[in-house]
Amino acid sequence: MTKTPDTFLDLNDIPRRVPALADLTLADIPPRVGLFPLSGAMILPGGHLPLTVFEPRYVALLEDALAGRRLIGMIQPQEEDESDPLPVLHNIGTLGRITSFTEYSDGTFSITLLGITRFRLLMEGLTQRGWREGTIDASPFFSDLLESDPSPINRARLLSRLKSYLTAHQLQTDWSLLDELDDDMLLVILPMLVPFSSQQKQALLEASTLDDRAGVLLDLLAKGME
Repeated sequence: MTKTPDTFLDLNDIPRRVPALADLTLADIPPRVGLFPLSGAMILPGGHLPLTVFEPRYVALLEDALAGRRLIGMIQPQEEDESDPLPVLHNIGTLGRITSFTEYSDGTFSITLLGITRFRLLMEGLTQRGWREGTIDASPFFSDLLESDPSPINRARLLSRLKSYLTAHQLQTDWSLLDELDDDMLLVILPMLVPFSSQQKQALLEASTLDDRAGVLLDLLAKGME
């Protein structure tokens, strides 16, 4: 005879191991996170960054992140020296959440990160798995986690300067896609896509507000045409 339990599991009220993206708060940001140092690869909050992961230490980092909160700290080295296995890192990076991944038969991965919030790197060290772990503080950038009204920018001026920059560098873009973006998302996508140097990308990342980022972006586009 089958015994019927007095109480049943509510299938609509099962707690998640990882908070939904819309529910993330500063309290959900861990004090330590695995670091993925990569020069020229900058992700801003709200942006998507595709990556191919093949080095064993970063495959290990990815596996550990997938087993936990699915968070990786993207951060740029201060110098573009690929020969240094442990380069000195910038103080500001971005916490990315793994939103999709594909594992291939050769052991490599393709992943997509969604930028969650910027963070300040307080200290870091090497783990036994070969990847670097950082102690971070995201509180100076708590506004990255908040929804806000779009910030007005001089869109016509920005796109005009972008067009001149792309022409000067013999580059092209899909203007119809850019036209579909609101001003805030335009200030996320352009800094990530335009081929600025790693130091220039870092300056865009460290801009305190969207207005500041717009100003830095306009200046960099202008300098790129000199």
